[in-house]
Amino acid sequence: MAYKCFECGKEIDPKSIRRRIICPYCGSRILVKSRPPVLKKVKAR
Repeated sequence: MAYKCFECGKEIDPKSIRRRIICPYCGSRILVKSRPPVLKKVKAR
């Protein structure tokens, strides 16, 4: 699962993040997990 920088929007490989959580491109410290879109269908009664 890859991470995405909140500021610049670039994807970051989790292996490149070691001790400090920081974006190597812009220096931001806010990273979010990239998740695939999940569609839930709820059956109405």
